[in-house]
Amino acid sequence: MGIKRHKPEEIVTKLQQVEVLCGQGMPRIDAIRQVQTTEQTFYHWRKQ
Repeated sequence: MGIKRHKPEEIVTKLQQVEVLCGQGMPRIDAIRQVQTTEQTFYHWRKQ
């Protein structure tokens, strides 16, 4: 089984979803888990 590579559009969408969920009062860690990614991946994407 290969590594799943996300398209740039998917990355932007997931980053926006996390920001919306955090704005609604959800803790950042829970929001990251809800969009089905890891903390490490989220922060790596955000850094880019």
